[in-house]
Amino acid sequence: MSAVEAKLADLGLSLPEVVPPLAAYQPAVRSGRYVFTAGQLPMVEGKLPLTGKVGAEVTPEEAKELARTCALNALAAVKSVAGDLDRVARVVKVVGFVASAADFTGQPAVLNGASELLGEVLGDKGVHARSAVGVAVLPLDAPVEVEIQVELTEA
Repeated sequence: MSAVEAKLADLGLSLPEVVPPLAAYQPAVRSGRYVFTAGQLPMVEGKLPLTGKVGAEVTPEEAKELARTCALNALAAVKSVAGDLDRVARVVKVVGFVASAADFTGQPAVLNGASELLGEVLGDKGVHARSAVGVAVLPLDAPVEVEIQVELTEA
């Protein structure tokens, strides 16, 4: 077990199976020392635990937890092309999308769920730049979607 996966276990988490693509794309692609993930939905065992807009059908607290799940799914996608999460030198960028009710403006707080998970699991390597974007709708009516970009250590 890698050190990163041991840390996940210490947090009571485990790396899920990679979420299969919903369309014509790959869950993650490696280019040189970088891995770029596709947008990861908060899928758990093949389905969304909640659907709808944050600030309407989904509370900000629920959405923050869903963002954690997205980040966990993103780490699984990274591992699928990197082979070992201990090769992550740092998380470079996180982009998060929040399906938002018209008056909801708390997207950054929702995306803290993903950012905090990456920090808990990777420590200083999890510190990253980030964008938090409110959108009208996401695939499958998901409340949150997260993509990450990581730099790997030399092989």
